[in-house]
Formats: sequence, C-alpha cells, structure tokens
Amino acid sequence: MDALMAAFVAALLAQASDRTPWLTAILSTRFARPGAIILATAIALAIGNGVAAIGGMLIGPHMPPNARDLFLALALLSAGGSALFPIKPPDRLEGWRIGAFMTSLLGVAILAAGDRTQFITLAISSRSSSPALAAVGATIGALAVNIPAIMMGEAARKRLSIAAIRITIGILFLIVGTILGLGAIRLI
Repeated sequence: MDALMAAFVAALLAQASDRTPWLTAILSTRFARPGAIILATAIALAIGNGVAAIGGMLIGPHMPPNARDLFLALALLSAGGSALFPIKPPDRLEGWRIGAFMTSLLGVAILAAGDRTQFITLAISSRSSSPALAAVGATIGALAVNIPAIMMGEAARKRLSIAAIRITIGILFLIVGTILGLGAIRLI
C-alpha cells in the first residue's frame, strides 16, 4: 500500500508541472471529445507506468536496500531539478489526422515516455514488494491532474501560473530527495 500512495502523490506532483496535461488540454479544445481523450490518456499513462513498474520489479531484487533508497532519491532530485527550468509548449499535433482517441493515445504515450513520473515510478516499484501498486498509484495520480486539464481545456490551462507551480514542486522534490538521499548514505 505504501507504493500506491507514494506513487500517487509523486505522480500528482510531477504531472501538475509537466507537459502532458498541457497536451491533453490542447487536444480537448481541438477535438471537443473529452471522453475519448480521457480514455486514451488513461491507457497511455497506464502502459508507461506499467513498463516502469516492470523495470523496477526486475532491478529491485538486485539492489541492496540503501541503493534502492538512493535510486529513489536520485529520481526525486532529477524531477526537482528539471522542474526548476521552464518547459516549452508541447507540439499541438495539428498535422495528425487520426482522430481524437488515437491522437491522444499516441501523443500522450510519446510525450510521457521516460518522463519524470515514470522514472519515479521505476524507483518506487524497485523498493516495493507490490510493484503493480506503484503503477496503479502513478496512473491514478497522473489522471487526477490530466482529467481536469481535459475537462477545462486549453484556455483554463493558460490561466494557471505554471512557472510558480513548477518551482514549488521542484523545491519540494529537491527537499524530499535530499533527505531520502542523506538517509540512504547514512548521514542522517
């Protein structure tokens, strides 16, 4: 259960400051088919987080506990550091003529491949006896950010202070990652 909640919170924070909700808001405004976009986004995020959890399940048993803690600390520090830099807008995928569902499925899958959420999910699942719960938690956490973005559309997304959100979340990730890392190397 720890993996579920940890992945949920981490994904919620990582996605709130990421480009994936921005893309889903753009696609929602473009296609005006929120149900199809939500379903496609859920599938794309579940696949990506599932792959990350499988990776964590495979590498976790080969790492000592301190190394797993340090790996999670590095994932959080990486997420925090990257959140301190501005993000560029995602490609609007205007040239894609494959419909709301497929554009959303492929667009989100490509954009989210190897992102901060998946790296953190990989690290959490490497520490867990139930890596599948890390994938489920990360997917639900990511959807908790993406579904409102889809429902509100691009105009609402533009009104948010993304820079302030990114900096706040980045600092939080850096603090937690530092504490976890210092604990992993037995300095605290």
